[in-house]
Formats: sequence, C-alpha cells, structure tokens
Amino acid sequence: MKVTLLGIVGLLTLATLAQASQPTPLNQRQARPSPEWVTGGVMYQIQPRAFTPEGTLKAAQSRLPKVAELGVDIVYLCPVFVSDDDPETKGWSPRQRKSGLNNPRNMYRMKDYYHVDPEYGTDDDLKAFIAEAHRLGMRVLLDMVYLHCGPNAVFLKEHPNFVKRDAAGKIVTAAWGFPAIDMANPELREYLWRNMEYWVRDFGADGFRCDVSDGIPLDFWETARERLERIRPGQICMLAEGTRREDQLKAFDLDYGWGFKWDNAAGIRKQWEKMQAERPRGGARFIRFIDNHDIANDAYENRLDKAWGSARVNATLAVLFTLDGVPMLYNGQEVADTARHSIFGRLPIDWASGQTPAGQARFAFCKQLCAMRHAERALTQGEVVWLDNDQPATVLSLLRRAAGKEVLSVVNLSDRALKVRLALPAGHTWSYDPLLAAGAKTETEGNGPLLNVEAFGYLVAKRK
Repeated sequence: MKVTLLGIVGLLTLATLAQASQPTPLNQRQARPSPEWVTGGVMYQIQPRAFTPEGTLKAAQSRLPKVAELGVDIVYLCPVFVSDDDPETKGWSPRQRKSGLNNPRNMYRMKDYYHVDPEYGTDDDLKAFIAEAHRLGMRVLLDMVYLHCGPNAVFLKEHPNFVKRDAAGKIVTAAWGFPAIDMANPELREYLWRNMEYWVRDFGADGFRCDVSDGIPLDFWETARERLERIRPGQICMLAEGTRREDQLKAFDLDYGWGFKWDNAAGIRKQWEKMQAERPRGGARFIRFIDNHDIANDAYENRLDKAWGSARVNATLAVLFTLDGVPMLYNGQEVADTARHSIFGRLPIDWASGQTPAGQARFAFCKQLCAMRHAERALTQGEVVWLDNDQPATVLSLLRRAAGKEVLSVVNLSDRALKVRLALPAGHTWSYDPLLAAGAKTETEGNGPLLNVEAFGYLVAKRK
C-alpha cells in the first residue's frame, strides 16, 4: 500500500482536529480564582429566628462582636426577605407542617425579594447589620432563594409568566410544593440579576449563598457572577448549595461539601478523593460543616451536642478546621447549644449555655481553631497529603503542606482508645510541635511514630 506524504499530513491533521474537538476533562481545567478572605476564611451561619430571642436584625447586630471575637471572617445570613404569609397549609412544605409551629412564614418561600420582612426589621436594619459586620472585619453573604417563590409573590400581578404554568395556565410547583420560577423567561432573569446587584451595590453585601443552586441553570449563575464582578471586582463570594461539578469554573467560589459521614475516617478520605478527582484542579473548594439550619431544624431536640456528645463534636471540628476548604460554624455551636431550632418559627439559642463549663470550653476551643487556621498558612493554602495508618476505619491522618510549611492532623473518630501507627512520608522523622491536642501522646518505636489516642482524641502539630 502506497502512502504519500500528503496523505500522512492529512491523517495527522484529522487526528489533531479530532483531539482538539474533545472537551478537556473537568479535573484538568482550572477553577476560578477567589478572594483571599474566602480561601483563608472561617464562615459562621446566622439563622435569625434562632440567633436571638428577639429574632431581629438589630438584636443580631448587637451580638456580632461575639462572633468577631471567635475569629470569624464571613457571616452567612439565612433569608431575611419578605416571606409569603399564605395560610393555606396545602402550599406549605411537609417539613413546615411537621414542625407543628403553624406559621405560614417560611423564610425559604419568598413573597418579595427586594425588601426585608418586618419580622426581622427594616431595609435600613439590614444595611446597618452589614455595615457593623464590616466594621468588625467580617463579610456578609445573603441567602437567595430563586428556585421557587410564594403563591403571593409581589411580581405575579404584573408578571404572571415569571412562574411556570401548564397548558391550562395553572401554576406548576417545584420541590416542596412552591410555585416554580421560570428561568426560561429572560425578563425574570433580569429581575433577579438586578435583585442581586441591588443588595451588593446599595447595601454592601459581599456575595450570596444560593439555595438549591443545582435546580437553576448554571448559565444564570455565571451571568450573575459577571454582573456582580463589575460592581465589586475581585471582592464577591458565591456559595452554591449544590454539588454540580462545573460550578467553580466561572460562577461559584464554594460548594456545599455534602456526602461526608463524619464517623468513618476511611469514608471521609474516600469521599474527599472522589470529589477531588471529579472537580477542577487548582482550587475547587467546599464548606466543611456538621451543623446548619437544615440539620438543626430536622434534629428537633436531638441536636448534635446531645446526640454525639461534646467530645465527638470537638474531634470532628478539629477535622473540619484542618481539611482544605472553608470551615463553617452554625450559630450556637460555639457554646454547645442543644436547644431546638426551627426555620419555621422562633426557637432561640440558649445563650446561657455559654456560661456553663461546657459552653465556655467550646467557645475557647472554637476561638483556638479559628486562630490556628489564620496563623498556619498550610491550613488555608496547603495541599492535602493523606497518611496511611493502621486504624484506617476510625483514625483520620493527613498533612497540609504549603511553601515549606507543614501541619499534621491525627483524629480518632471512635469512642475507643487506640494505639495508632502512622506511615510518614519517606525521609520524614517525628519532629512536630503540638498546636492543638486532646488525649493524644506519642511514642517513638519501630517503623514510624506510634500514638496513644484516647476516644475522640486528636493531635494537630506543626513540623519543626
């Protein structure tokens, strides 16, 4: 068979074109850059119906100095916009009915996206809240709910086509039985983009937590990000309550870190490795949390400090603050709060817990975690290097490395005392100064260090 030079060139050209037409795998693409206050920050969620007995923005503002005292950088505020007061229980979510609080005002069922609900105060109160947070050195994310709205949404009178309708003109509902917003409508998109711009431009909001973000087309969020960047270039944070793998290419800085079972060390490592392999390289990030408004709401009286006990909560917080991503504290967690919370009615944190020995110890611990994270560059910018150990199901062990700095984290997630042998990287010797330790002692025998770790004990140490 005779093959000409021209034929070879043609085949090579076709092969090159075919290769170029193949999309670059997601894990080889670059995640968008994010502000340093995001990548190096600690987040704190405020659920206003729980945060203070009054449940108002003014009352919440008065507590912001205590949040700042912890060392928090970012306050994420649950929705404070006007919620729908429709009393027809068929239009309530199942969780809302189950709560037994008989309150139609679900903070995640919006009536008016452009004003603060009188329950929480006034528009000026929100502006003052954000200004005070800024004065204290913290940024504020507002919670936007764009998948659905309330049946009495103020825009429906003039824009009935802002929600989805069937052939007969009847409103189509989204999850939880609420009217589904029609993202195929360009006028509706413009209305919501301007809504986000309004809170950033006129109120100083630093970004948004985006509810059920996966239920909304990604291009909506990408355009939103472009428009917000024109107002505050390089100073916006977008947090997706979702798991869409492409989120952080253009639109979002952070996703929710769903999928982790915090009682299984091997499972934590496996889930981390899975998510790392699926996401863009160079900075795909997640918030790390064990409690939030949904978890607390559905726990009723069986909150984490009651169900898990303080020792297990502390051990897991040590994991959250030494993994990559952004750790998040839920309001009241810093005083070991066990009061019932609900997004469907006012059930406040028992702040008196902060005066008990357990509450004081937790506050001091959270403050120490925040300070350690800010002080150690490896914890905010370092890669994660997993270390094998001989108790892989119950003991998590890893290194964080950045710019010649290294932090070791070893956490026993079981209720049993264990002897744990670590496999350090080649050439490493045991040369670490403790940064944070509870119930962990080291021995030096055999191949690699041996640690005696009590139930829910931990050691976080810096390489000398």
